[in-house]
Amino acid sequence: MRAPLDRLRHALSFELIALLLIVPLGALVFHVPAHDIGLVGLVGATLATLWNMGYNVLFDLALRRFTGTTRKSPLARLLHAALFEAGLLVVLLPFIAWYLVISLWQALVMDLSLAVFYLLYALGFNWAYDRLFPLPEWQAAAQTP
Repeated sequence: MRAPLDRLRHALSFELIALLLIVPLGALVFHVPAHDIGLVGLVGATLATLWNMGYNVLFDLALRRFTGTTRKSPLARLLHAALFEAGLLVVLLPFIAWYLVISLWQALVMDLSLAVFYLLYALGFNWAYDRLFPLPEWQAAAQTP
C-alpha cells in the first residue's frame, strides 16, 4: 500500500492539475464567471482531497482483502473512479445549487458533467501516477510466474 506522504502527493497533484483544467473549461461550457467556477472548484477540490485520502485507503484495504493485492485491474480502476465520484456527487450537489443560486436539477446536470470529466480524468491520472510511482509489490508480482 502507499505511504501517507505518497497519498498526499497523489491527492494534491490530482486536484491541482484538475483545477487548472476545470476552471477555464467550466467557465466556457457552463457560461458561469471563472471566479464562480473557481470557487466551486476550490471547495470541490478541498472536499475531494479529503475524501480522496480516506477513500483510497478504504478501497485499497478492500481490494487487498478481496484480491490479495492493491494492484488494480482495468475493472477495479473503473469501479474505483465511479465509486469515488458517486460519493463526491452526494456532497457537492447541495453546495453547487446553493452557491450558484440554481435549481437542484441544474446543479445535478452541472455536477454530473463535472463527474464525467473527473471520471475520465481520474482514470488517466491514476494510470499515469501508478506508472510514474509504481509500488515495489507490483514489480515483485509481475516477475512471479
